[in-house]
Amino acid sequence: MAIINLRDYYPFYTSDCFMEVSEEVAEMFKEFDRKEAAYRLRTYRHKAYYSLDRDDGLEHEAVFVALSPHELYERKVTMQELHAAIANLPDKQAKRIYAHFILGMTKQDIALAEGVHEKVVRVAIERGLRRLEKILKNSL
Repeated sequence: MAIINLRDYYPFYTSDCFMEVSEEVAEMFKEFDRKEAAYRLRTYRHKAYYSLDRDDGLEHEAVFVALSPHELYERKVTMQELHAAIANLPDKQAKRIYAHFILGMTKQDIALAEGVHEKVVRVAIERGLRRLEKILKNSL
C-alpha cells in the first residue's frame, strides 16, 4: 500500500490529508502527473498557449459557416437541376457517375462490380460528364 497526499492532487484541499491507497491507484496518479507535465512541456515548446475551443463561438463560426436563405435556395435549385440532368443520361452513364461522384467509389471498384474493364467505366464517365455539361448549359 502507498500513502499519497490528497492536497497534491485535489486543489480544494487546503491542508495536508494523507491517505493509504493501493499501488495501482498510486501508479495511476503518478502516470497522470507525468502525462500532464509532458503536455505542459509540449505546449511550451510549440508555443501553443491559445485554443480556439474556448466556448466563445469562434471555432464554431470558423468551421460551420451559416448559409443565407438565398444561398440555401440556390443550392437546392442547383441540386434539383443536377439530378434532372443525371436522369436524362443513359442508364449506365448515370449509374457510373452516381457511383463515382456521389457514393465515392473508384472507377476500378465500379469496373469490378460490373465485370467490365476499368477503361470502359472511365470512358463512360467522361462521356457522361460531357453530356451533363451540354444538358446543364442548355437548361441555363
